[in-house]
Amino acid sequence: MQPIITLRQMRFLTAIADTLNFSRAAEICFVTQPTLSTGLRELEDRLGVQLAERTKRSVILTPVGAEIARRARAVLLATQEIEELAAAQSAPEGGELRLGTIPTIGPFLIPRALPDIRARFPDLRLLLREEMTESLIAGLSAGRLDLILFALPFDAQGIEVMELFEDGYHLAAPPGSLGPTPVRGDQLEGAKLMLLEKGHCLQRHALSAFPDRDLAQDDSFSATSLTTLISMVSEGLGITLLPNLALDAGVARGQDLAIAPLPDACPRRVVLGWRTSTARAKLFTALGQILIDTHQRMKAD
Repeated sequence: MQPIITLRQMRFLTAIADTLNFSRAAEICFVTQPTLSTGLRELEDRLGVQLAERTKRSVILTPVGAEIARRARAVLLATQEIEELAAAQSAPEGGELRLGTIPTIGPFLIPRALPDIRARFPDLRLLLREEMTESLIAGLSAGRLDLILFALPFDAQGIEVMELFEDGYHLAAPPGSLGPTPVRGDQLEGAKLMLLEKGHCLQRHALSAFPDRDLAQDDSFSATSLTTLISMVSEGLGITLLPNLALDAGVARGQDLAIAPLPDACPRRVVLGWRTSTARAKLFTALGQILIDTHQRMKAD
């Protein structure tokens, strides 16, 4: 009797389909690369078809592999929803929760919320991943993530969204170039901003903070993190917009910067998102309220 197809093998296949990279797929599945490769070969042997074409530098799904991966996602999601339904009945406030967040929100908000989360939900095990917005939404839809923390505006169709708060901006410039008085949008007309690299939603949000003004990105530079961006501005290389959330968390503390409020900037909207089919919506709403309360305390400090 041939071995049956396992959920683990299907997870390996969908991870490979999502990343087209064995190393990253193994990381997503929390296994070693040889373990992932062996699991894929076992699945191919069981099905009698080649699912992926492998070279030293790339992975390409075969047409049948892509179709089987699509169906495997549906099976995995249905299985997860069964598990969630049972868990919601037996331990609605416990178990494992895979939370994905964008890098310009999670590191500033989640650590400050964790004491309250642990006090309120002591049996909840939180697993945190930082990814770009597109990857978060794909991971949520595929069942790889349970809950995502990101920012609008963004196309989030098919996701239940809880709005947490609006996050405005301050202008950061080299030391001595700004006073503490607010800066109006018309004063930035034609400005070139140093921003995060493309792919970060904050890059898009910053450029749309003043939709009626001619703002552009300084194409000579892009940063991979806010910390790098702040360091470059402090060296006198340009100006940027910093989210109030990051400033409230102390991201610019100890840096030699000139910082001024931007009261008429269009804020980004920080939200929690989950699948409409989840059985844990009540828990997610309670977590959202903790994040709202945490943000209020950060603003008051």
